[in-house]
Amino acid sequence: MATTPYSHPYIPNSLDRVKREMLRYIGVESIEELYASIPEDLRFKGKMNLPEPLLSEYELVRHIKGILSKNKSCEDYLCFMGGGTWPHYVPAICDEIARRSEFLTAYAGDPCEDHGRWQALFEFQSLMAELVDMDVVTVPIYSWGHAAGTAMRMSHRINGRKKILIPSTISPERYMVVKNYTDPALTLEKVRYDEETGMMDLGDLERKMSEDVSAVYYENPSYLGFIETRGREICDIAHNMGALCLVGVDPSSLGVLEPPSHYGADIVVGDLQPLGNHMNFGGGLAGFLATKDEVRFVREIPYRIFGLTKTSQEGEYGFGDVLFERTSFEKREKAKEFVGTATALYGIVAAGYLSLMGPRGMYELGKTILERSKYAMKILSEINGVTAPMFKAPHFKEFVVNFNTDKSIAEINRELLSEGIFGGIDLRTSFPELGNSSLYCFTEVHTKEDIDRLASSLERILKG
Repeated sequence: MATTPYSHPYIPNSLDRVKREMLRYIGVESIEELYASIPEDLRFKGKMNLPEPLLSEYELVRHIKGILSKNKSCEDYLCFMGGGTWPHYVPAICDEIARRSEFLTAYAGDPCEDHGRWQALFEFQSLMAELVDMDVVTVPIYSWGHAAGTAMRMSHRINGRKKILIPSTISPERYMVVKNYTDPALTLEKVRYDEETGMMDLGDLERKMSEDVSAVYYENPSYLGFIETRGREICDIAHNMGALCLVGVDPSSLGVLEPPSHYGADIVVGDLQPLGNHMNFGGGLAGFLATKDEVRFVREIPYRIFGLTKTSQEGEYGFGDVLFERTSFEKREKAKEFVGTATALYGIVAAGYLSLMGPRGMYELGKTILERSKYAMKILSEINGVTAPMFKAPHFKEFVVNFNTDKSIAEINRELLSEGIFGGIDLRTSFPELGNSSLYCFTEVHTKEDIDRLASSLERILKG
């Protein structure tokens, strides 16, 4: 390896002569002068423990592949872990659409150059609006948690109240996102759940309702997998006190479950990851927000909404922003909320997925998930010391499994990992009252043989 200054093939302007010229142009003698404002005691004086640079592209590729090979993905192992990023099948055409250069490299610009991207996102909004049966759907943003936080801030701007009631069974990660997004403007208060069913304790909800409550938020299906069957009652309790009802939903359930708009939801939020987007090690997320076509709701949405309009050419239509003045792109420092670059590409993929599936396909998806989950409950509950599901309620895709054993969930998961299986999410930290329990996920990708393999492995581990 060279020990004298050289031009690195992957670092622009790394040639020593070029660096000296750049320093001379800005009027300094050395790079150290650029850091003169940093106190001496904060500067690192030693030599960093870094390997020599790899100047050969072949060596670099081998090195990176060696690092990546240490990962074990859900394509290598069986995965029964969900909790917000779920193992679903991604049709090949979804990847093909995502890789198209006009979508992959598109950012923002004038309508003439963005026409195709805007139309694709308009189609996404239309398809999602049909799925959730709401009038207005936004362009995708960062995550379900982001969308939920925005829905809560919207409710505050609509009615001026500052308290949000949320279920105790909310996803721990989503709760942290929402808390970060709403603090200190809003106060979050958790509502207890029924110990037998897991559903929201309506008595506790009614006790905590007051004129300070801006909205009631809950999730259906819940983070713990059970279906909240009293959605209408929850929304009625909120509306009777002048509060809004906000519902988070897994869109993959809407082929078989009623959309929240049918039982009173004012704003519906969720994540697009189940709709043709890969898990990406927990990063393939894109939130959506849907609401009624009423001025009091639409004017408080901070995200972009693409609409359809006639052009000067008879029979032609154009696509563009609806009420652009709502957004931080227009208001900047005076905006109600700030929204920057988000996840439009995932929305375009979701549009492709939904257009391919259609109503019949979404029904078949939901029905398959229900059947696989039901079979998993049956076969896991036959294992000595296992209760599946823990809650006496209908479930979709996920459910809590309790292990009456001396082995901890961490130990069980380690042994499953040695057999090429990712076990469920350990719930002891977030829900200690559930005991030695974990959250298991079953989708259309899990065959009967996969579920039987999980059951056999668990039975063997618990006997050992």
